[in-house]
Amino acid sequence: MVLKMLSVLHPKAYVPSLFHINLQDLKSRGIKAILFDIDNTLIPWDCQQMDPQIEAWLRHLCQQGFKICFVSNNNEGRVAALCRSLQVPGIHKAAKPRRKGLRRALALLGAATHETALVGDQVFTDVLAGNRLGLYTILVTPLAGKEFIGTRINRQLEKLVLGRIKKMQS
Repeated sequence: MVLKMLSVLHPKAYVPSLFHINLQDLKSRGIKAILFDIDNTLIPWDCQQMDPQIEAWLRHLCQQGFKICFVSNNNEGRVAALCRSLQVPGIHKAAKPRRKGLRRALALLGAATHETALVGDQVFTDVLAGNRLGLYTILVTPLAGKEFIGTRINRQLEKLVLGRIKKMQS
């Protein structure tokens, strides 16, 4: 029972940064679309500007043929500004871990669940939502910076879950 409950919180991949995502591996898995969380995944929560290296990496993804979409629980202004700068679609107020926002993103991209990955920094929002929908989930270490109070609370719970998952794997 506990194992099944934890499996929905377990990412398919866990990497230290976006730059460690193996694009060839994703292609070999049939992944054609990637949904990205924004806050602390692409941009620190308390910043407005994206790191130029991350922006270049995202542009490289598009050049490699991946369709991308931003899916955030944040407000329309923050998501729209990022979408405009990179000319990609986005979903604001996605209400993750609910799946509705992710489904909207899939519809925008014309992508199926089995060919889509979700990249995010939180187990209880990003990974849980993606796994519930059947996406290939990738957990990244959160970017440095201040965090929303609710996120700081979730991080403490995440430590417990990730520790338990690591113990079960060994």
